[in-house]
Amino acid sequence: MFIKNKKINLLEKSIEQLNKIMQEGNFIELSYLLGNKKEMFIRNFFAGISRGVGIGIGVTIITAILVIILQKIVTLNIPIIGEYIADIVAIVQKSR
Repeated sequence: MFIKNKKINLLEKSIEQLNKIMQEGNFIELSYLLGNKKEMFIRNFFAGISRGVGIGIGVTIITAILVIILQKIVTLNIPIIGEYIADIVAIVQKSR
């Protein structure tokens, strides 16, 4: 009888730990999401669009900042570097 009670207590503790781990890791929500293909498609679709727009805006801003910095360096009239940078800025402005 004592051994059965000890095993039952051990089993209850294991189940409680497993339940706690599943709740912390959001396994229940994840299993629901994986079961619902339509919701998974919609979430991934909008996540992909958001990432694409974010990357596009980020690259545009960084490129604009670099072009502005390069234009400022050209105005300093550094002999060798200025010529190369002027060529780069001209190529970028032609491609707009």
